[in-house]
Amino acid sequence: MTDDSSPRSPSEPTPAPPPTAGRRVPGALVALAWAACVAAAWAGPGEYWAARFEGIDPARIPYGGIFGFAGALLVALAITPLWVRDRVAADGAPASPRRRLFVFAGGVAAGLAASALGAFARVFGWWTVSRPVTEGVPVRRTAKERLPEWRDAHIAAHRPLGRTGFAVSDIALGSGALAYSPVGAAIARAAIERGVNYFDTAPDYAATGTETLLGQAIAGRRDRMFLATKFCTGQGHLPAGSSVADYVRVVEESLGRLRTDYVDLVHVHACDSIERLMDPNAHEAFDRLREQGKARFLGFSSHTPNLVAVANRAIESGRFAVMMLAYHFGGWSELGSVIDRAHAAGMGVVAMKTLKGAKHRGMEEFVGRRGAYSQAAFRWVLSNPSVSCLVASFYDPQHVDEYIHASGKPLRDDDVALLEEYDRAIAGTHCLAHCGACLDRCPEGLRIDDVLRHRMYFEDYGTQKRAMQDYARLEKRADVCIGCSAPCAGACPFGIAIQERAIEAHRLLTLA
Repeated sequence: MTDDSSPRSPSEPTPAPPPTAGRRVPGALVALAWAACVAAAWAGPGEYWAARFEGIDPARIPYGGIFGFAGALLVALAITPLWVRDRVAADGAPASPRRRLFVFAGGVAAGLAASALGAFARVFGWWTVSRPVTEGVPVRRTAKERLPEWRDAHIAAHRPLGRTGFAVSDIALGSGALAYSPVGAAIARAAIERGVNYFDTAPDYAATGTETLLGQAIAGRRDRMFLATKFCTGQGHLPAGSSVADYVRVVEESLGRLRTDYVDLVHVHACDSIERLMDPNAHEAFDRLREQGKARFLGFSSHTPNLVAVANRAIESGRFAVMMLAYHFGGWSELGSVIDRAHAAGMGVVAMKTLKGAKHRGMEEFVGRRGAYSQAAFRWVLSNPSVSCLVASFYDPQHVDEYIHASGKPLRDDDVALLEEYDRAIAGTHCLAHCGACLDRCPEGLRIDDVLRHRMYFEDYGTQKRAMQDYARLEKRADVCIGCSAPCAGACPFGIAIQERAIEAHRLLTLA
């Protein structure tokens, strides 16, 4: 019979003590902690950047969600090493430091990657749908030469702006870039003299500079104008939950800069959420402003990933007299039905972003043969009878002639032919980055749209230095495409040979 109490031979290894059941951290708990991180990343950093993309005043974006994510991350980081300790010791053998480090690093890396994806998922629509519309480099907005027949063009048509009772010029002045022109006030006054009677502005255009400029331009002419501004500060839009007093104050400050007692329209601008669209404080503030005679109508604008949902809610609410939407030839397929529903509900429909982002030099070969691309694009937009008017950004004196010349003109066959020819000219080469159909097909996570956009800057816009600098800043570049099996092949609905053009882009944009 063996005496268990007898001492062991020095040559016999001492067995490792079994893991203590009471201190074991189950893997399910660790997984739950990292899942909480993913959710917190969506609600914290993701929500913060979504608000930034939407144009919310940064000083008014709450940071509570970011702190919540930081707390969830700390908890996950605290319990992960405890799980690693128990997990690697489960076989009863001491774990090597290298093995512990490997398992810990792998678990943390997976958790952080999932959290990053959670944050990115919140803003994915901005990158794949709206970023090219709001930030893309525009087509040539000014024709290469001013044709004689454009000279002294006047507004030739007015349309009812929904139930407002106001007949607006079919071409309206957008003022986003006006303050950057040395003759901005003169351009605005000339537009008024040519019959433009709808001005669109906002406090965050040139950090209130545009409203100040328009205030000078409309002096003595206010009674001829329909004036639209936004619930904004000089730095951005008011977020949902802003106080009634804040909403009222920003409009009153706009009135001071515009040198007027009232604005005709106040927009909830670049709206991406029903929460901000229907913020009770915004609606109460507008009701007060209307009662005081400081604002006449409420509207909203959107060129955002949730445009359709926001527009449908606005139509259903009956609260909005006007909607302003990004609308252009070859644009978002659902907009036609949205516009028709709004028109049928008595809402005025203002089209913006009518000159879509595309190749800068692509239309030069057509100019002089058929006229200006801008005019063809405008006539196409205005061929929709549900559109009340379009807003175009005037910033060059030539725009007064060129843009207004399109007023009242019917859509021509050669307009459509020009626009279609242009689209054919860019087919297979121009990346419509708001599509994003190829992005999840790249095993390297290459931002294919950015690579092709920088190539466009280099080849089509003549900004080689900028293109190369921007390309160099990409986290990954298209050299990863060399030797790749090209799972992206066939992913582009517009027929771009992705791998071929990306490799060519790398050679163009990389210094030898």
